[in-house]
Amino acid sequence: MFRTDKERAVIFGEYMVSCKATVRATAAVFGVSKSTVHKDLTEQLPTISPALFSEVRKILEENKEQRHIRGGLATKQKYEKVNDKSRR
Repeated sequence: MFRTDKERAVIFGEYMVSCKATVRATAAVFGVSKSTVHKDLTEQLPTISPALFSEVRKILEENKEQRHIRGGLATKQKYEKVNDKSRR
């Protein structure tokens, strides 16, 4: 699918910027692990494309700031689903 790891890092970065995606969402789209996406973006992208990395870093920081909110919403949805099943 990817010719090189460098190409992969750029593709991940472009995808994240264009879709404002999370690392998890990016990993799911490309069929790789979250670790692979994160490592490519934080270790390789800064040397390959500093401008793109700057944009990606903004998204990563924003996602990090919001993760406690997303986690809380996921937990709420989980328990709402459990309660719906128990009412049936």
